Amino acid sequence: MLTLYRRHLKRCSKVGDRYWKRCSCPMWVEGTANGTYVRRSLQTASWERAQLLAHEIEAAGDPKAAPAKKEEPVTIEQAVKEYLADARARDLAESTLRKLETIFRKQFLKWAKSEGYSLLRELDLRAVQAFRATWEDGGLAKKKKQERLTGFFWFCIRAGWITQSPTLNLKRITVQQTPTDYFPREEYNKMLEATYRLDHGRDRGYDIEKRGQRIRALVQLLRWSGLRIRDAVTLEKTRLQPNDDLFLYQAKTGVPVYVPLPHEVAEDLRNIPPGPKPNPRYFFWSGNGDPKSVVADWQRSFRRLFEVAGLETPDGERKRCFPHMFRDTFAVEMLLAGVPIDQVSILLGHKSVKITERHYAPFVKARQEQLTASVRQAWQEMESERPRSRKTARSAGSTGPLPTLVYSNENTLRNA
Repeated sequence: MLTLYRRHLKRCSKVGDRYWKRCSCPMWVEGTANGTYVRRSLQTASWERAQLLAHEIEAAGDPKAAPAKKEEPVTIEQAVKEYLADARARDLAESTLRKLETIFRKQFLKWAKSEGYSLLRELDLRAVQAFRATWEDGGLAKKKKQERLTGFFWFCIRAGWITQSPTLNLKRITVQQTPTDYFPREEYNKMLEATYRLDHGRDRGYDIEKRGQRIRALVQLLRWSGLRIRDAVTLEKTRLQPNDDLFLYQAKTGVPVYVPLPHEVAEDLRNIPPGPKPNPRYFFWSGNGDPKSVVADWQRSFRRLFEVAGLETPDGERKRCFPHMFRDTFAVEMLLAGVPIDQVSILLGHKSVKITERHYAPFVKARQEQLTASVRQAWQEMESERPRSRKTARSAGSTGPLPTLVYSNENTLRNA
């Protein structure tokens, strides 16, 4: 019976655990096979490959004569191929798989070949920095791409192909994100008014009024449900209940999550005119083709709507508008109305309330008021427990206002 173990390097943090599987220290085998004692290096850092080599030694007639096969250097192309295959095996979203294909197969492999890199072990920090210098994306896109590149190299470490990630000392990309913007009530009303004059003077393949009515129904759905535009335009009619509740998603606990819609919004959805290629299953989608295409069609319609609405910032500039801002409007209005942020997080379908806090905390006016009240309550409790001196007791009859420590979010809201 042969036993696998690791001979840890001095720098390894798991030096006291011989059977630790998730590091890149060399694998050894020890034990008796066919009456012969064996203790040798397997020339690999992969626990899975070490198991295969141990089986080969056990099956050999003379275990000592059975050489451990030294692994061939892994090519960058092979590593990318197996990484993408693993991503598909993990059932990642189709949009995520497309991004990984673009980053690694179309960009990373092309760059490596142009620079003369073929083996995975040839890549170091300078090579990764040179690859990053070719990126022409925005700040947030670069940050996400670097995170995926780091994940790729950690996959290679776990596979035993390399012992250290080239991105280990790569500086992080910092992105200064602007606060989430939304449509205040007056701007939302202007948006609805613009749907009535959206197609004035423009020829369409079907009734102009129907065109305006359809986008108006979609605007209201986005505003009052908090759905993303893709989920909204592919919404099935069966998800709208007779009591005007809209089924959002199935929680991990198996409990369905609903959001009630205003009755007039629900009625506009039920009475929505058919599109050019109607499908009785959906409100806005024909059911044909890729949902990404129908989203692009509606985004073009929204660009026309934003142009007609003509919203402006306080300094007179044209306000940059996106369909996702209707979802932000849903979240911000809920928070400003005092709905707990954990409940808003559930309605938005966020995996963690921390995501909601990061995006919408600047708009939680009620939270600051609660914080101020808690601090004042703490002052009163500390004052009652504090022993009074003669001077304090002599002036106890005088009551004066407590110092006010209030932070206002008005500027944040006005700038937003």
